[in-house]
Amino acid sequence: MEKAFSSDGAPERTFRTLFISDVHLGARGSQAGRLLDFLRVHDAETIYLVGDIIDGWALKSSWHWPQSHNDFVQKMLRRVRKGAKIFYIPGNHDEFLRSYYGTHFGGIEVVEQVIHEGRDGKKYLVIHGDLFDLVVQNARWLAHLGDKAYDLAIQANRFVNMFRRMFGSPYWSLSQWAKQKVKNAVNYIGAFEQTLAAEARRYGADGVICGHIHYATIRDHDGIRYMNCGDWVESCTALVEHHDGHFEILTWTAPLRQVAPVPAVKAQAA
Repeated sequence: MEKAFSSDGAPERTFRTLFISDVHLGARGSQAGRLLDFLRVHDAETIYLVGDIIDGWALKSSWHWPQSHNDFVQKMLRRVRKGAKIFYIPGNHDEFLRSYYGTHFGGIEVVEQVIHEGRDGKKYLVIHGDLFDLVVQNARWLAHLGDKAYDLAIQANRFVNMFRRMFGSPYWSLSQWAKQKVKNAVNYIGAFEQTLAAEARRYGADGVICGHIHYATIRDHDGIRYMNCGDWVESCTALVEHHDGHFEILTWTAPLRQVAPVPAVKAQAA
């Protein structure tokens, strides 16, 4: 991994590839400000925006577009102008962009899916993943209902964590706890991973990189590497490929002002 300092003195970590999904710009739960902090000290030669970057569902309900959301869009456009390759793979929340496959917005290429070739020559199918979610495809009303319930859970979670901070307790995620403890959620995640791994195998790929379920992880399914970017609503995670070719999930936990010469992030290889 290369380490450098930018012209403004901010520490910078550069990667071969950066994968970001589920930012949900336009939704009140989006942690776009924290993502901007992350991007100020992390850069990559190639960036994949792996779906649900813009939340069209939320914007239809009520308009919410603070400055941080606009700043993220502008930052991506600046990265392109500086030479980065950026691919946008729409998801279900930004499905309105699926009418623009093959076009460019300020140099950002909109694609249905793409094969990423890793440093070691292995090929990875990059896709959002909602097309393999039976609830989204067959019970759209239920998917929208679940989305509203998730928004309420996020609001309740913020209230709980306000009191946790008062007592010096760390952040606690209700939805992440439920995904790990509730049997149906665990089964859903497992089935989703297996289905995406099978799709990668169908393409002759060595692995799959996706988003959609807001659950960052790296694991193998019968020889297929499954990697999920996570989200920027709760977990604030990104998937990176280092210059030596290995992949890692980074969790951004501190605002930029708390970063010392080396970025203060927690990194975990799932």
